[in-house]
Amino acid sequence: MDEAGAQAAPPPEAPRGGPAMRLVRAMFRLAIERSYTRVGLVGLAFAGVFGAISVRLLMMAAFGDPPSQEHRVAAAATTAIRPDIIDRNGEVLATDIRTVSVFAEPGNIYDKDEAVELLTAVLPDLNATELRAKLTPKPGKKGVGFVWVKRELTPKQQAEVHRLGIPGIGFLPDHKRVYPNGTAAAHILGVTNLDNVGIAGIEKYIDNQGNKALNEFGLIEKQTDLKPVQLSIDLRAQFAVRDELAKGIEHFRAKAGASMIMDVTTGEVIALVSMPDFDPNNPVDALTDDRINRMNVGVYEMGSTFKAMTLAMALESGKYNVNSTFDTRGGVLNWGRQKIHEYHGTNRVITMPEVFTHSSNIGSAKMALGVGVPGHKAFLKKMGLLDRLRTELPESAAPIIPPRWTEINTITIAFGHGLAVAPLQASAAVAAISNGGFLMTPTFLKTTPEEAMGKATRVLKPETSEAMRFIMRLNAVEGSAKKAAIPYYFVGGKTGTAEKVINGRYVKNRLFTTFMAAAPMDKPRYLFVTLMDEPQGLPESGGYATAAWNSGVVTGKVIERVTPILGLPPYFEPPAKPFPLMVKLGAYHATQVGGP
Repeated sequence: MDEAGAQAAPPPEAPRGGPAMRLVRAMFRLAIERSYTRVGLVGLAFAGVFGAISVRLLMMAAFGDPPSQEHRVAAAATTAIRPDIIDRNGEVLATDIRTVSVFAEPGNIYDKDEAVELLTAVLPDLNATELRAKLTPKPGKKGVGFVWVKRELTPKQQAEVHRLGIPGIGFLPDHKRVYPNGTAAAHILGVTNLDNVGIAGIEKYIDNQGNKALNEFGLIEKQTDLKPVQLSIDLRAQFAVRDELAKGIEHFRAKAGASMIMDVTTGEVIALVSMPDFDPNNPVDALTDDRINRMNVGVYEMGSTFKAMTLAMALESGKYNVNSTFDTRGGVLNWGRQKIHEYHGTNRVITMPEVFTHSSNIGSAKMALGVGVPGHKAFLKKMGLLDRLRTELPESAAPIIPPRWTEINTITIAFGHGLAVAPLQASAAVAAISNGGFLMTPTFLKTTPEEAMGKATRVLKPETSEAMRFIMRLNAVEGSAKKAAIPYYFVGGKTGTAEKVINGRYVKNRLFTTFMAAAPMDKPRYLFVTLMDEPQGLPESGGYATAAWNSGVVTGKVIERVTPILGLPPYFEPPAKPFPLMVKLGAYHATQVGGP
């Protein structure tokens, strides 16, 4: 073999396997030029998919149906946040808890019947017919729509609805108002609606003070942004008053009743109960006629409690003094065709304190006539009894005043008939008589004596106030207020019994009774008020249903139970010289008002 032949390269090896194997090898060969092609194809595919999605989103944003106005309004409403309401000692009376509400978008629900069936199965209180109507889109209405299915779900209900997995059903965060103490102070607190907006009582007052606007503008993010609203109410006293009033209504078989405690030095309402009441957590009965706040919304003829106004007016006028006398012999005052009778006539000449202790209609009428119609009207106006009383509670009633005020009106109003007022405003007037002569607008917010005196108006001379305190104390010692004269608290007060007006006529056996008492009478701190609607006479009262036998009894029990709670110290010894001016003037029985 020559040299060229020896150095020649061997021939190439034939590929192993058949044509199929060669094709597979070619497909997986990683030649760089083929990799570029593969990556490019995959990139184009992804770009196409994401491009299609982007175009769809842009079209939905540009041309899709906008969210309904109802959806926006409802979503905004669920963000309403309210401050806590606390009593004067910091106890929580009302607070918010976070919850959720379930809504539906009818346009996104394809099987209405199935949705109704499933929802009513887990939320049985829903009405199937009403829900089906809600889930049916309105003709011609654009968008998917928005309707509430149920507000304020429990966590268990939310989980059950969520598990249903119904398209077009969703949840929005919400706030639920809760009242931990149930019926306690219901007429003061009021209620909120499903959107957490106050619609009565202090709840409505809070919104009127700006809370609603702050929520609407989105300026409140959480409840801790809001300072609690502190009321004048003492929850301990509130429970005690309600308990005693409920017992009294049941015992005396009254249709209804109300009771209240007021601090006469500040005008603060410490407790207020009106029964029948309601639970603000479930206020289904709150709007029925018998659930009104009888202290603030009802107006009534206050009976003989109004004699306190008449005597104060007579003393303030300067035409009479504590030693003035009035002839009640015969027991009847004839005025034109009208005859004014005594209830407990003495048939003799009596002093001014005796007019009060014997509850003389004739003596009261003669005082008022002596002052005259203009003077009588002016005095009652000054005492706040001829105008609507405005407090933090939005609900109030205007007094019913005679359209034509003549002398016969002055006569009857002098002993508590012919003028109907809210018991709360009558209480404010009696508080002014008791506290030295300062008229204060009742308040349901905690305040201080300094703040209260800054807003108070002097309406009586101090001498007039002392005389009236003495007369009210005397009435508890030897008059109609004995039932509430709890030992050691130096109580004074006045009863009031009025016949109810039905179909324009007074009905003798349908009575409205009132009792007002203050303690201690040498330097009053609290005013206690009880009223009862149509109490019945009992064997223990000899069949009488007048105020001393029912409202007076309940007031006494309230005083006995509540004074230790309020920190009112007992007098184990009678106060020294409680009414020095009365002793100096030699007033009737001025030295006989001591005792435990």
